[in-house]
Amino acid sequence: MFSRKDKIQIKERGSQLEVVQKQIEKFKKGFPFLEVIEAATVGNGIIRLDNKGVEENNERFDKLVSSGIVPLKFVPASGAASRMFKTLFEAFDDCVDDEDTEISLAKNAAARQFLVNKEKFAFFKSLKKAIADMGAEEGCRNWIEFLLLEKGLNYGSLPKGLLKFHKYADGERTPFEEHLVEGASYAKDKNNVTRLHFTVSPEHKQIFEELLAKVKKQYEKLLGVTFGVSFSLQKPSTDTIAVDLKNEPFREPDGSLLFRPAGHGALIENLNDLDADLIFIKNIDNVVPDRLKKPTIAYKKALAGVLLKYQEKVFRYQKTLNEKHPITLESAFLAEASNFLENTLNTKPPENQYYTEKEDLYHYLREKYNRPLRVCGMVKNEGEPGGGPFWAKNPDGTVSLQVVESSQIDPDSVQQQTIAKHATHFNPVDLVCGTKNYKGEKYNLTEFTDPSTGFISKKSKEGKDLKAQELPGLWNGAMSNWNTLFVEVPIETFNPVKTVNDLLREQHH
Repeated sequence: MFSRKDKIQIKERGSQLEVVQKQIEKFKKGFPFLEVIEAATVGNGIIRLDNKGVEENNERFDKLVSSGIVPLKFVPASGAASRMFKTLFEAFDDCVDDEDTEISLAKNAAARQFLVNKEKFAFFKSLKKAIADMGAEEGCRNWIEFLLLEKGLNYGSLPKGLLKFHKYADGERTPFEEHLVEGASYAKDKNNVTRLHFTVSPEHKQIFEELLAKVKKQYEKLLGVTFGVSFSLQKPSTDTIAVDLKNEPFREPDGSLLFRPAGHGALIENLNDLDADLIFIKNIDNVVPDRLKKPTIAYKKALAGVLLKYQEKVFRYQKTLNEKHPITLESAFLAEASNFLENTLNTKPPENQYYTEKEDLYHYLREKYNRPLRVCGMVKNEGEPGGGPFWAKNPDGTVSLQVVESSQIDPDSVQQQTIAKHATHFNPVDLVCGTKNYKGEKYNLTEFTDPSTGFISKKSKEGKDLKAQELPGLWNGAMSNWNTLFVEVPIETFNPVKTVNDLLREQHH
């Protein structure tokens, strides 16, 4: 299947032949669905904090930061904003340069909404200037064209992190800037150093760096912090091979193999390179203006407080299980550790599995405690049930809490779909991660993934159909083998921007 030239190409990309061959097999066999047992709900896998609980966990977090723990905020920011403007791209042919068309664009309601409310967007002043600088008319088509294309603001090709989202009295802010401001409230250490890490695409890294250089001192003065901001790219070695519809390697016109980015699951490698005691994870587009940041900050610190509370107990069990011989361990300790693992860390042993021998139980507990810990915020589902928090069966037969995407649940199983419809919450990508053990040593996060939870999609290139393969998602399959806690967070903390008109919502003004 692979020629000598192919093998050289694979090696030069930093990948391995056996890995690529396994990817080909996945295309042929497909990925298995995940078996969900039941939806996680409040009191059954999801922790609900009252006001006192939020305050106590905020205080715990603040106290431990002042004692020296180092937090960091991780923001995946490489995704292009092109999908935000899908309806505007479609509206080109319906536009002519006169005001009547602008107001009555009936064929495209979303484009009409954008045009009627254009002055309300944070980027309007820049858009108006771009049109004026080119000596162009302020007509329907030009409003859209100068927003999206390189002749104007080029928003159709930029990542969301670089678009102007919010207006303030002293100017506008991009999501990148909002994350700096938000991060200064919970991602700073005792020396007021705020650490943030953004994953970006190669073509936009320089623009992010230039924006940081432009605004860094201004925000440091405003917030009384020092920013330590770093960037990384998705590693080429994590790209997956593409195949044709017959599951043969897809070839470029020059005969070379085609590799494609493997989705956000590949970012587990980027996360693995970071060194911090606590790592917050949040999407680039889920930001709000300053007047609405208070609940987000309170719950971010509360999630961190929950993690630190339970991590202290996890470390105690880790230390004993790692430093004592099983013969010397008392049965009462093993029973206590088993109870905590099953009823607090939400990992239940395989069905009908009874550890009658002390040494067998010791090895099981030692393996399950020596894992990264994450606390995931969960928002109450006020719309259609979808991917979110479930109890699910793992490859080793254990049952634990998992973030499950709807595509991972068998669409042809009435039983599985019935369970899915009982989901009460969804995952807003609001995580706090503990990636070190009781000795302060970093885990190798790539050892705790479930490779069987990938995804295959159909794409095309230059008119030719192909199949692409994504690695297990960052917060589901890539973290499948972590110890996991779910905590309910309020809907006010979830304000994503999926389309340009989402910026017209009250939460973004």
